Amino acid sequence: MKNNKISVQSMALLALLVAIQIVLSRQFAIETQLVKFSFAFVATFLMGLFLGPWWAGIGGVLSDVVGMSLLAKSPFFIGFTFSAFLGGVVYGLYFYNKEVTLKRCIACVLTNTVLFTLILTPIWLSIMYNIPLNSWAIWSARLMKLVITVPLQIATLYIVGKALPMEQLKRKLS
Repeated sequence: MKNNKISVQSMALLALLVAIQIVLSRQFAIETQLVKFSFAFVATFLMGLFLGPWWAGIGGVLSDVVGMSLLAKSPFFIGFTFSAFLGGVVYGLYFYNKEVTLKRCIACVLTNTVLFTLILTPIWLSIMYNIPLNSWAIWSARLMKLVITVPLQIATLYIVGKALPMEQLKRKLS
């Protein structure tokens, strides 16, 4: 993928990963009003890894908009779409044309955790549900979730990243 052009193979991969992300995010997620966990981050990771930050961001937007259109469980909010774009960009910046290392997985998950779980998502929830940002309801569940999900996400990214035959896949996509 040079000069932000996308090949037919890359476009098909993007569509497939968007579909996988929608299914993982909407159908196979543990979700409450304030906290959600799914393995959809794996699809975002793969978008960033193979397609780069901008296409992964676009994939995140497509996944959010199409997923909300087909399987909405809550009202649409543009803030979460913005977060989906930024999430794809973050994965692309950490992994596109780079080796998947444990250090990089830790840095990426911590960046996502701080930026989205601790900053943007509470702001979006506060706006959507009129909950004060200093409310224990927002923070207690969110912090408990992090204890479990941060190590799980780091391990998942590292295992998936190391299990894939990167060079063969990248050659097929270029």
